[in-house]
Amino acid sequence: MALIGLVALLGSATPAAQAGQPNFIIIFCDDLGYNDIGPFGSVKHRTPNLDQMAGEGIRFTDFYVTSGVCSPSRSSLMTGCYPTRVGLQHNETGRWVLFPGNKRGLNPSEITLAELLKQKGYATACIGKWHLGDQPVFLPTRQGFDYYFGIPYSNDMGAMNGAGEVVNNRNYPPLPLLRNETIIETEPDQRQITQRYTKEVTQYIRKNKDRPFFIYFPQTMPHAPQFASKAFEGKSRNGKWGDAVEEIDWSVGQVLEELKRQGIAENTFVAFLSDNGGATRWGASNLPLSGAKGSTLEGGQRVPFLGWWPGTIPAGTVSHELATSMDLLPSIARMAGTQAPVDRVIDGRDIVDLLTGQPGARSPHEAFYYYYKRELQAVRSGPWKLHLARTVEQRNGKPKKLPDKLFHLGKDIGEKSDVAKGHPEVVQRLRSLADWARKDIGDLRIKGENCRAPGHVENAVQLRK
Repeated sequence: MALIGLVALLGSATPAAQAGQPNFIIIFCDDLGYNDIGPFGSVKHRTPNLDQMAGEGIRFTDFYVTSGVCSPSRSSLMTGCYPTRVGLQHNETGRWVLFPGNKRGLNPSEITLAELLKQKGYATACIGKWHLGDQPVFLPTRQGFDYYFGIPYSNDMGAMNGAGEVVNNRNYPPLPLLRNETIIETEPDQRQITQRYTKEVTQYIRKNKDRPFFIYFPQTMPHAPQFASKAFEGKSRNGKWGDAVEEIDWSVGQVLEELKRQGIAENTFVAFLSDNGGATRWGASNLPLSGAKGSTLEGGQRVPFLGWWPGTIPAGTVSHELATSMDLLPSIARMAGTQAPVDRVIDGRDIVDLLTGQPGARSPHEAFYYYYKRELQAVRSGPWKLHLARTVEQRNGKPKKLPDKLFHLGKDIGEKSDVAKGHPEVVQRLRSLADWARKDIGDLRIKGENCRAPGHVENAVQLRK
C-alpha cells in the first residue's frame, strides 16, 4: 500500500498523494523537559522554530515514553514495546541504562522500525546518540540502518569532553564518535556535536530526496554535560541548559527548511519528542507536571511531542488523547504501506487518525503502564492515574509501605490531591489493569508471559579506536 492507500484510509486527498511513499524523520531529544520549549509554555527558552512547527502541525499534551531514562525508552521507540517486553528495562547488572562494554543490548531478533521501512525500500539513517548497546552486533547498522553517525551511549560516559575537561572518574574509555561501525574520533568536541549532527541530517536529506527515507535523529543534548557552539553559548536566559535547548531549536529549523528547499516537505512526516522527562537538577522544567527524569510521576515520562506534515496534519491542532512513543512504529508502518510485526506482541497502537486530526479520533489505549526498571509503579486509564501500593526501603534501611494513590490528571495534572478514598471503584478497575500487566509484561520477580530475551554478548569489550 503506497501513500495513496494511506490517503484512502484517511478519507481525504493530500498533496503528498502524488509523491509516493512519505519520508519520516524522528527527532528524539535527550532529557528535554515538558516545559522546555515554547509550544509547551517555556518562558526561559527561545524556540521559534519549534513554535512554528507546532503552528504548522499538531501538539500532543498527553504523550508518554515508557521509562524515565535513556536506554529503556529508546528500546520502545525502535520496537514498539515496553522495555520489559524486550528485556531492556536495565542492563545485565541491574543498572538502569547501558554502559560502555555491557553484555546486553537490543536483540537483533527484534524487528525495528528501521527494518520495517528498509523492507519497503527506504533509505535509513541513524544520526546521533544510539544507547541500545555498543557491541558490534547491537549497533544501528545491524538493526536496519544503512548509515550511522554518532555516539553509542550518553555523552557523560567518556573520559573527557571535547574541551579537554574531565567529566567523570569512572575510568571510561574516551567517548567514541562512529561512522557506521568505525570509530573516527575519540572525545569529539561536544560544543560542535549538534552542528555536526544537523549537517549530516541535511546532507542525507539532499542525497535521498528522490527516494523514500527514514532518518532517526536522536540528539545528544541537552543531556549533562551540556554544550553549545559559539553561536549559542552563553546566549540563553537559562545557562548551559538553555543554550543547548536553543541550539536544538535551531537544528530543527535547519531540518524543516531543508525539506522545504528540496520540495519534499509535503511528503515528509517529522516527529519531535524527548526520551524522558527533564533533568531538573541541570536546568530543565517539567511544569506543571510533578517529578522529573527517573521517576514514574508525570514529569518523568510525559514528554513534549510535536507532529509535522504540511498538507496532511492540520495546522495548529492540539490533541489531549493519550499516546505513546511505542505508537510511532505501527503508525509509521501504516503510513509507509506496511504493518507492525504480527508474529510477536507489539504494545504500540496506530495513532494515524489522531495525528491527522480525524473527527472523533480517540486514544487506542485502554491503559498505560509506568515502570521503574522491572517494577510496575503506576497505571493510567483515561484521566485516572493510580500509583500502586508498594513497599520501599528508606535511607535508614527500614521498609515503608506506600498506599494506593489515585489522581484525576484532567483536574490535577500536578498529582497533588489523592482521591482514592472517594473512588474505590476506579481504584479497583485500575488494579485489575495492573494485574493484567504483571501477568503479561511482568513486575519485579514476576516474569511476563509474553516477554522476550534481550541481546547478549558474553565476551563484551569496550569500544576503543
